[in-house]
Amino acid sequence: MTAGGGNQLISVQPNDLKFNFELQKQSSCDLKVVNNTEHHVAFKVKTTSPKKYFVRPNTSVVQPWDSTVIRVTLQAQSEYPPSMQCKDKFLLQSTIVPAHTDVDELAPDTFNKESGRVIEECRLKVFYIRPNSTSEDEGLRNSTQSPDSNSALQCLKDERDAAVKQTMQLQQEVDLMKRRRHRKGDAGFSFTFAVFVGLIGIMAGFLLNLSLSSTPTE
Repeated sequence: MTAGGGNQLISVQPNDLKFNFELQKQSSCDLKVVNNTEHHVAFKVKTTSPKKYFVRPNTSVVQPWDSTVIRVTLQAQSEYPPSMQCKDKFLLQSTIVPAHTDVDELAPDTFNKESGRVIEECRLKVFYIRPNSTSEDEGLRNSTQSPDSNSALQCLKDERDAAVKQTMQLQQEVDLMKRRRHRKGDAGFSFTFAVFVGLIGIMAGFLLNLSLSSTPTE
């Protein structure tokens, strides 16, 4: 049978084995084995690379509706596999055994299909993961940005900020002149006011252009 919850006797979570792969360091992955029946179910774990992994327990008996945890440990490796791809596989066999059977009492042919027993099989794939893959990828994306483009973008932002500041100053001066007109009835205000309003319009347009040009495109 395939990996996952397709088995009738037991279910295994997760559906595969994922190890954080670092040179010269061990890495572990836990599997939860759940007995989905009212029977005692024995299981045995096999792998295509027995020298690379410790499996504890590799054989056990799970009581009805109970569960247990298998810890699989990848031994420290001295080199990375090509493209971080792993071809190792695990096989978890399970079968019903008499009630109250202890793991030490299992017959040698318990998991032998030729014995006539019904043996279910759950196959699990192995995946290697770099622990810092996310941050490394982010750093790579940042490093691919051109220094010249970053400098140009910063200049546009500085010019935009300066335009904003000047526009605010002009607005303050216009407000001040409005107050003076109300107090003194300055006849020359209308012309000066028109000049300042025109300057504000020019600065606002310049500010809008800078904002649009500094917006990063996808």
